[in-house]
Amino acid sequence: MTKIEQIKSLLRSEADISPENQKRFFKTGIGDYGAHDKFIGVSVPVIRKIAKQYNNLTLAEISELIGSGYNEERLLALIVLVNRYNNQDQQDKIYDFYLENLIYVNNWNLVDASCHLIIGKHLLGREKSLLLNLAKSESLWERRIAIVSTWWFIKNNSLEWTIKISEILLGDKHDLIHKASGWMLRELGKKDENLLINFLQANKKIMPRTMLRYAIEKFGSDMREEFLL
Repeated sequence: MTKIEQIKSLLRSEADISPENQKRFFKTGIGDYGAHDKFIGVSVPVIRKIAKQYNNLTLAEISELIGSGYNEERLLALIVLVNRYNNQDQQDKIYDFYLENLIYVNNWNLVDASCHLIIGKHLLGREKSLLLNLAKSESLWERRIAIVSTWWFIKNNSLEWTIKISEILLGDKHDLIHKASGWMLRELGKKDENLLINFLQANKKIMPRTMLRYAIEKFGSDMREEFLL
């Protein structure tokens, strides 16, 4: 049995999340944003545990897994890839591999578990125009990758790119982008509350309500009410 066959067998042996719960959580109903995806029913802690056992997968093996139609198999591949990026000296190669396989980073959990830890980490201190292109993409997932990748910048006190990408996404129509942008703005506010307040004051009348609500979540009740008026 190959390593990939072992992984797939292990994942199926650990399935314990009902199809109905998956449908509700990942919006896989007809017409929903996750309708393209399939799930085995395995929790993230279990996936991470299995991934830890297979951190020595080659890029060829990761490529085989990341192209799977099942979300958990793609997630496991991405977790291994993130671990490889953190622990090895082939970061350029892993970054390029990630970009080449971006089409498979196609659900919110896959984006949020990987993009800031590969794209964000790689671009800190480097040229970042890739994020502008992703933010303007027709792909929902690429637009989410653009904003969530800035999380690594925020963690390292580099805040301007979260503002730049949020400005581009102010007119976005998708709720998943509103939530992600508001989330990143909230994280930015933990580092520089005045910067967040200035951005919100300049844009509160045009930004999506969900984005605004996420961004002000950590404010006191009086300040939240003031922004929501």
